[in-house]
Amino acid sequence: MPTRKADVAASAFAGGLNAIPGPLRQTLTYDQGKEMAGHAGLALATGMRIFFADPHSPWQRGANENTNGLLRQHFPKGTPLSGFDPADLDAVADSLNARPRKTLDYATPGDQFTNLLAGLAGAQKPPPGGVRPGT
Repeated sequence: MPTRKADVAASAFAGGLNAIPGPLRQTLTYDQGKEMAGHAGLALATGMRIFFADPHSPWQRGANENTNGLLRQHFPKGTPLSGFDPADLDAVADSLNARPRKTLDYATPGDQFTNLLAGLAGAQKPPPGGVRPGT
C-alpha cells in the first residue's frame, strides 16, 4: 500500500479479501489504527462483520500478534516495507504459509487453506446421478 490512509487501506483490504471465497471470510478483527477508519466501507465491500479489539489488549488478536512476531524475523521493527517489491513480500508470505504450526497440529497454514478450499469445492458438487436437493 502506498499510504496508510483509511480509504486506501480499505480498498486494498477489500481487493485481497474478496479473492477469498465468501464462506471463508466471515469476520475481521482490527486494532485501533487510524488506517482502519474506513471499516464501514470495507464491511459493505466484502460482506464481512468487522470487530475492533479493545485498546492495549493484544490477547484479543492472538494470531495477529504471533504473525507479527514471525514477520519481525524477516523485517525488524522500523524496516520500511517500501524498499521491497511485491515479489519479495510474496516470498515472505509463502515462507510463513509453508511453516508448520503447533496450533494446526503441525500442518501448515497453506495446507489448511488448500483443504478448506477443497472442502468448499466438494460441498458445491451435485450428488451422484445429477439429482439436486429440492428438484
